Amino acid sequence: MILPMMNNYHRRKNILSGYLKLLTTEPNEYSLRIIDLLCPIGKGQRALIVAPPKAGKTILLKQIAKSIVTNQPDISLILLLVDERPEEVTDFRRSVNAKVFASSSDSSRESHVRIASLVLDYAKCEVETGKNVVLLIDSLTKMGRAFNAVQPGSGRTMSGGVDIRALEIPKKIFGAARALEDGGSLTIIATILVDTNSRMDELIFQEFKGTGNMELVLNRELANHRIFPAINIQESGTRREELLFGRHTDKHYELRRLVNNLKPKEAMLTIIKLLDMYPTNRKLLSKISQTNLDDNEN
Repeated sequence: MILPMMNNYHRRKNILSGYLKLLTTEPNEYSLRIIDLLCPIGKGQRALIVAPPKAGKTILLKQIAKSIVTNQPDISLILLLVDERPEEVTDFRRSVNAKVFASSSDSSRESHVRIASLVLDYAKCEVETGKNVVLLIDSLTKMGRAFNAVQPGSGRTMSGGVDIRALEIPKKIFGAARALEDGGSLTIIATILVDTNSRMDELIFQEFKGTGNMELVLNRELANHRIFPAINIQESGTRREELLFGRHTDKHYELRRLVNNLKPKEAMLTIIKLLDMYPTNRKLLSKISQTNLDDNEN
């Protein structure tokens, strides 16, 4: 059964809100530092983690969850795990102090659909009481597959066997992220799979591509070379990031220019070297102009 969504939530005014910083006291949390430096997340945003298999998406999602719990305890954190392995569900429940809702791979597709709808309604109720909520979803791809299997056929099928209406509700779920003018926000950070050799998965990705405010793209080649975090810096970014960076925008832009013309592997190794040199992002940004100058002189 697919539950109806509350209408009042969508009628309230949506605004641009504050910075959801993932900064940690651990200088070797490179993934989180890179997100804050190059593709920041704002409260109320829709963030996509675009991930090929074995590129580290589950570890990254767990790092994000732990950082939010540690550094922003006022945020209500919710995890939605759809069609994931039972042992991963157990690991999340044991390692992350958050509300974890899961329909694992040994559950029915109807269960996947039902829990996705219930979790969204729960998250929106939290927001309507004025809370700032972060909903982590793993993954939109598997959610899309489940809705495609359960959705009554419209008689029109797209490439890959996806019914033309199957992704309507998954897209509404992802699109529910917003910051309300009179208080409360829902930030959604969701993984989506690519390079799975599935036409259905590719179509699901294309339907969600460009619908977020932020995309973090993981790179399989980097992961194969055991370079982690395996982030493709050039393809990752946030729309209107200057609103989040504020007066430090120029510094962040200088850092991106430093690696923009490099290949993904060289860019990631350059960023890792800088993160090794400077234990905090603040120190790195304060030195970035000199670093850029020194590199140009060599």
